[in-house]
Amino acid sequence: MILVIRNRQRVQPLDTRLLRKITTELLTELIGVSEVELGIALVSSREMAAVNQSYLQHEGSTDVITFDHVALPAIKGALPRQLHGELFICVEEAMRYAKEFRTTWQLEVVRYVVHGVLHLCGYDDLQAKLRREMKREEVRLLELLEKRFNIARLRKRKV
Repeated sequence: MILVIRNRQRVQPLDTRLLRKITTELLTELIGVSEVELGIALVSSREMAAVNQSYLQHEGSTDVITFDHVALPAIKGALPRQLHGELFICVEEAMRYAKEFRTTWQLEVVRYVVHGVLHLCGYDDLQAKLRREMKREEVRLLELLEKRFNIARLRKRKV
């Protein structure tokens, strides 16, 4: 497994080692992927807006963007043998949505990891029915991770 997590934002101190443990558990134990090459970039809203514009021609920031680098698309429902991709996660968007949904930004960040990984597993959220299926799986996996980890500890204490 190759898992690279880069914290390129300075809005919130974040424990990338704990995020690595959570992501590894998600991939190996909960989803069961055998071959993984995944990069996760935690970015500012400014960088996210630039990525969104450059690669998707969408204006403004967003919560998570997933890039799948596997030649053949994954088939939802079948366990993928390999994941090869990148996730861009905007911590500022996580903070904004956390206030809106009365949760924590840490839980939102983990939600975005789960969401991005599900996209790499073949889930889609463009149509209402598919979005509901993906959301159910996202909530299921997030609840399992919440039981296994103290997600609030993603907020790294300033030393």
